[in-house]
Amino acid sequence: MNKSTPDRLHILYLPKWYPHKYDPMSGLFIERHGISALPHCDISVLYVHADDKQKKPIYQMMISDNETLNTIRIYYKRAGTGIKPLDMMINTCRFVRSHLKGIREIRKRYGKFDIIHVHVLTRHAVIALREKIRRGIPFVITEHWTRYLPSTNTFNGAFRKWMTRIVAKQASAIMPVTANLRDAMIDCGLKNNNYIVIPNVVDIKMFSPDPDKKPGDKAKIIHVSCFDDQQKNISGITRVIKRLSEKRQDFTVDMVGEGIHYEELLEYGDEMGVKNTYATYFGLKENEELAALMKAADFMIMFSRYENLPVVILESYACGVPVISTDVGGIREHMNKDLGILLDSEDEEAFYNILDNMLDNYRDYNAKKIREYAVSHFSNEVIGKQLSEVYKAVTKL
Repeated sequence: MNKSTPDRLHILYLPKWYPHKYDPMSGLFIERHGISALPHCDISVLYVHADDKQKKPIYQMMISDNETLNTIRIYYKRAGTGIKPLDMMINTCRFVRSHLKGIREIRKRYGKFDIIHVHVLTRHAVIALREKIRRGIPFVITEHWTRYLPSTNTFNGAFRKWMTRIVAKQASAIMPVTANLRDAMIDCGLKNNNYIVIPNVVDIKMFSPDPDKKPGDKAKIIHVSCFDDQQKNISGITRVIKRLSEKRQDFTVDMVGEGIHYEELLEYGDEMGVKNTYATYFGLKENEELAALMKAADFMIMFSRYENLPVVILESYACGVPVISTDVGGIREHMNKDLGILLDSEDEEAFYNILDNMLDNYRDYNAKKIREYAVSHFSNEVIGKQLSEVYKAVTKL
């Protein structure tokens, strides 16, 4: 147990997404933000999760002192009366009560905190606003969600909009991961005088070039995603792979990840005749296993319909591997001719031609230069310092 110290700020993280017992990959990028800031301040995390499987007790608190960040997870039983308005009311009460329990425990175990850092609007910011009103504790917000983007247009509901605008205005700073997301949030009426763009962080030690990498007989392409076809357009990738395989056979594609459409996309790959011939489906790979696959790749492909700034692209850069991606969200903010190629979303013809050309020219990319870009923009040292500067500025407001 690490008590906060008087000469270091103590920051309480309230994340919407975070690694938990059912999904160790959920919100991993939020945990990495906290780890990057740890050399500059003390970080405690309170994560609350509605649990469909939990029966008794209604609330289960799990305290972890052996993780890098002091972490308390509270699982509450999700209501199941079958009456939607009643379930919603019960779940809201349990969500709030879980946070109040957790905040008391954080103070007891780790000491008072100076700032609350909300990751992803809106409900968690309401909890933070309550602490600001009652105790004068300022809060900041990091936003990762695509729902504010015009391409998704899922920021709706009069009450949600009203409440989100209130908490956004009361935050001491809002830190979207891209300028594109910042502009979308402002267009949605989320006014704040202190927007600061801070991107996601990459573990540049884990994700690094393979010094022993040698050219293979076939180019190795990699795609990593959550296998949500509506967003990632993996069916489009599959069609382009199929078409390309009819022209040339000097490539393979590692398809890494799992998600809601995984089985369907596996069947589609089989139907198109690329599964286990030109495309290998690995399922979910984490940490060192994922890094090993990325290091072995010659380039990465993304064909998403909408994004903010996928961490996998930044991890690919850290491995010195160039990227072909659709020009969506904030990806273009960290893309140039030395890092890869952008194309329009849904343009399978352009994707096919770019892939065909890339197979002839991927060796022209400079892995060292790509790696240097990642280190200078997304490393723990860079992002941690940026977060620390925001925290210090907030305490002086």
